Amino acid sequence: MPERKKITTPLTKEVVAELRAGDGVLISGILYTARDAAHKRLVELIEKGEKLPFELRGQVIYYVGPAPAPPGYPIGSAGPTTSYRMDPYAPILIEHGLRGMIGKGQRSKEVLDAMQKHGAVYFAAVGGAAALIARSIKKAEVIAYPELGAEAIRRLEVEAFPCIVANDAQGGNLFVEGPAHYRVEA
Repeated sequence: MPERKKITTPLTKEVVAELRAGDGVLISGILYTARDAAHKRLVELIEKGEKLPFELRGQVIYYVGPAPAPPGYPIGSAGPTTSYRMDPYAPILIEHGLRGMIGKGQRSKEVLDAMQKHGAVYFAAVGGAAALIARSIKKAEVIAYPELGAEAIRRLEVEAFPCIVANDAQGGNLFVEGPAHYRVEA
């Protein structure tokens, strides 16, 4: 197995430019959580010209609605949610500096186009490995929209958070390239 790249947030355009679809990465630093209800609110704030609850430039949003934290842990099970629900909102967030997203499943053409235009990357986390992923999360704090419960925006401190580059800023697409690599011609 190839060695995984170690990257730290916030992400720079230079780091994103070096990542390629299929690269395994270990992310350390800060991740923010948000799902569709929070994304809608973030985009509404941008459209109104109002301040966001966190600085978007260079950040990575993890699409997750974590389970409550058991005693002695910063967070409960924290597996990725399906990303397409964020697709109506992601292009405007990318345009305003979002550098990375983590989830599962494929992205729309509009999101992929915005990633190439503005230099962003989409990471896939493994669904079904929520408890294992949670071990990489060292601290979790709700920073906005607590009324959304599991879908509130959280600030996560992570160490060696495992994921794979699914879509890179150059147009590489693991969802296309991966199956093509293993396709057997009859």
